[in-house]
Amino acid sequence: MWGKMKLVSWNVNGLRATLGKGLAEKMDTLAADVLCLQEIKARPEQVADLWLAGWPHALWNPAQRPGYSGVLILSRVAPLSTSTGIGVPEHDTEGRVATMEFEDFYLVNCYTPNSQNELARLPYRQEWDAAFRHYVSTLAEKKPVVFCGDLNVAHEEIDLARPAANHFSAGFSDEERAGFTELLGAGFADTFRRLHPDARDAYSWWSFRGGARARNVGWRIDYFCVSEGLLPRVTSAQIHADITGSDHCPVSLEIS
Repeated sequence: MWGKMKLVSWNVNGLRATLGKGLAEKMDTLAADVLCLQEIKARPEQVADLWLAGWPHALWNPAQRPGYSGVLILSRVAPLSTSTGIGVPEHDTEGRVATMEFEDFYLVNCYTPNSQNELARLPYRQEWDAAFRHYVSTLAEKKPVVFCGDLNVAHEEIDLARPAANHFSAGFSDEERAGFTELLGAGFADTFRRLHPDARDAYSWWSFRGGARARNVGWRIDYFCVSEGLLPRVTSAQIHADITGSDHCPVSLEIS
């Protein structure tokens, strides 16, 4: 294994659009060894970009539905194995999970389903949360796990600008927060919060409405979580709010 790895995760809200807004240059400044993208909304044949071709290892999992969801892992490090989905047919049509196995850990790139307006999709979301928890817990029986991505939940009140106003909103319902608590309770650490326990106003997503980003009225819903045993090797967990091009910003993790 490399002595040190830098991993970056970003919900790009449309890969083709973000490439047009300078994704390549922005990601090159972060100097990632592995890049996990969510909500790519594209298939490989729709993206003829030389920068993407410069990554020697690419794992695509587009949704069956065109222009929707989808995840992609780009790596400079050769994986030992790869897989897509979580092995549950009813959860694996929307292009939400891709996994690369490295020498020291599994890396899982995830785009968690949104519960939608008036929590219309909350029952499905709760089924998803249980299935995803089972998936990463099963992997962790073999070797440590790093999972990242847009997990569509702000865990605690410190993780969003206006908790009181959003108590019944998608991403901050009691059920979704409890689901994330259960996920961490299965043996995982939220790296940013563990390294920065008191950091406030640290957000990774802002609504496009009302100048929310300029006013930093945001949510922290993008994560790197690791098996507890890996936590001592985490040297950095950062949110890169200065990088624009999507309604999310990238988050990063460095492991020694």
